[in-house]
Amino acid sequence: MKAIQVEVYYDFICPWCWIGQRNLAAALAESGVGAAVSIRYVPFELNPSMPVEGMDRRAYRTRKFGSWARSQVMDVQVTAAGLTAGASFDYDKVQRTPNTRLAHRLMQFAQDRNEPRTTAALYQAIYAAYFSEGRDIGSLDTLVAIAAEQTLDGHEVRAYLLSAAGNPEIDAAREHAHQFGIQAVPTMVIDGKAISGAQPPVVFANALRAADQRSAA
Repeated sequence: MKAIQVEVYYDFICPWCWIGQRNLAAALAESGVGAAVSIRYVPFELNPSMPVEGMDRRAYRTRKFGSWARSQVMDVQVTAAGLTAGASFDYDKVQRTPNTRLAHRLMQFAQDRNEPRTTAALYQAIYAAYFSEGRDIGSLDTLVAIAAEQTLDGHEVRAYLLSAAGNPEIDAAREHAHQFGIQAVPTMVIDGKAISGAQPPVVFANALRAADQRSAA
């Protein structure tokens, strides 16, 4: 039986992408088709013009949303949603809004090695490092450390990230997303059908079961 193709369009700066990932993971377990699914993580940079060194989060969010108070209300809403999904947010620790290009390139490095479990663990670990631990995921040293924690070779990762490798793939992915009509993340494309937003697990589970039935027909 052909594997069900799932594309996850994401950016590590997006908290709803982490929640969506947790809901998708729950759906894979609930639907019973997890073993028959092939997942590809597709980068979608929300802030491509962000300075390489990132920005002070309070300053950035105040400018983006009009006030720090409004940003804090949004953080509370995300934190509550995260509890249900099994994603722990600790915004008191998050001091910077990073440029996520390096983190996307790290994911490209992992996916090129065709080790789905390691790639999935790395994907989860980068979100947790930023949103739970307040680590700067725009930093080369931080990403090398996270990669090593997930059994990837730190020296190979550092050399890859110091080169230009992965950049063309990220640019091509953004162009593909636009051609497919994707304008926001998270978006999950399950067997060619796009589902926007961090939907509840049941929505993803139903889509997976429907895809499984189509593949068996």
